[in-house]
Amino acid sequence: MKKTSSLFSLPYLLWLFLFVLAPVALIIWTSFFDIQGRFTLDNYKTFFSSWTYLLMSVNSVLYAGIISLVTLVISYPAAYALTKFKHKRLLLMLVILPTWINLLLKAYAFMGIFSQQGGINQFLNFIGIGSKQLLFTDFAFIFVASYIELPFMLLPIFNALDDIDQNLINASYDLGANSWQTFRKVIFPLSLNGVRSGVQSVFIPSLSLFMLTRLIGGNRVITLGTAIEQHFLTTQNRGMGSTIGVILILAMVVVMWLTKERKR
Repeated sequence: MKKTSSLFSLPYLLWLFLFVLAPVALIIWTSFFDIQGRFTLDNYKTFFSSWTYLLMSVNSVLYAGIISLVTLVISYPAAYALTKFKHKRLLLMLVILPTWINLLLKAYAFMGIFSQQGGINQFLNFIGIGSKQLLFTDFAFIFVASYIELPFMLLPIFNALDDIDQNLINASYDLGANSWQTFRKVIFPLSLNGVRSGVQSVFIPSLSLFMLTRLIGGNRVITLGTAIEQHFLTTQNRGMGSTIGVILILAMVVVMWLTKERKR
């Protein structure tokens, strides 16, 4: 039986090695070479001594934090409301449905919506406010990124809320707690695992966004993901690009450690 279970785990272990461990090892190895292919530590020295890269790091964390906060503020009430509906699974599927659409298609759709001749500016002209520069702004980038990441925050929170035993909530009311006290003392603490998972699912990918920064932010929003794209595709400095990739991986590990469940 043990031999059979080990055999079944082989495809998973092979997938883990080929698509997780090997690429990470390759990125780490490449980060120690300069543009001429010489082994060096200068890439790391450049990163930590350059205000440009440090500012990009701050921007990446800041934008990822804002996107995570926006999606959390929207997702938690929405997930809580969904658990109260009779056909909650169907409604949840409708929320998740946009994730089936290609990210590039959604980005181009929002470029049209936020453009000078787009739907929003046409409405602003109709009510007499006049058209505004919406595309290529921080607002547009955060709005679109939050919209795209929203299902990844909502789904784990919904699952956590839906798994809460109703008897615990009823017991809270029986002991004299009101709705706010029940939420604060019972519902929210029991749903924290979903919040943590949602923050991880949104914050970590948001650290390395690069396509939206170009298409929606118009390169006004500069993050580490943008820098990696530039180094790999434009300057051909794969060593520096890999160095930034290693920093991002370490940042993701730190985020996962900070948001993991603490034993009491």
